Amino acid sequence: MNDDRSYSSLLVPPSSQDWMQGVLSAKVVLVMYGDYQCPRSVDVYKLIKGIKRELSASFGEDYLCLIFRHFPQAQIHPHAQRAAQAAVAAAAQGQFWSMHDTLFAHQQNLENGYLVEYANDLGLDIPQFLKDLPKQVHIDRIHKDIEGGIQSGVTTAPALFINRTRYTGHWNTLELMAAMIAASS
Repeated sequence: MNDDRSYSSLLVPPSSQDWMQGVLSAKVVLVMYGDYQCPRSVDVYKLIKGIKRELSASFGEDYLCLIFRHFPQAQIHPHAQRAAQAAVAAAAQGQFWSMHDTLFAHQQNLENGYLVEYANDLGLDIPQFLKDLPKQVHIDRIHKDIEGGIQSGVTTAPALFINRTRYTGHWNTLELMAAMIAASS
């Protein structure tokens, strides 16, 4: 475990303002800071989805709450910021998680044309989506996620916090699931 206390805790607590699957009163609240263009973020997200299925089957739907916060690394992933904006614009039409999953599934194709295609495939109102995409309120929301991550010591995506404690173990099913179960007791 990392003993650097200044960076071991999530300083911006989970709230109803976050993008979440599950309830904040869950035994385990997992916060992921991620980047849609980052291959490692994709791998970790797939890992988490599998763990979420297993934990829900074993302990019930309210055992794990997954929260996603944006941490686009624009300096190395030129389409990450725009992809994050597409997710927030889709959220304005109630489709955050659908767009989120689509963006991770197609992380090699995140240019503007593809983002519109994904929005169309999800049945979004395209004129509204195109109007919402560049809105400052969405950009501010993404910057708020980034700032909160930086306050908590996040320097790169992906980064995970289990019940507000930074996860520093290995990125595999066994260790991550064990850490979640340990955190719930």
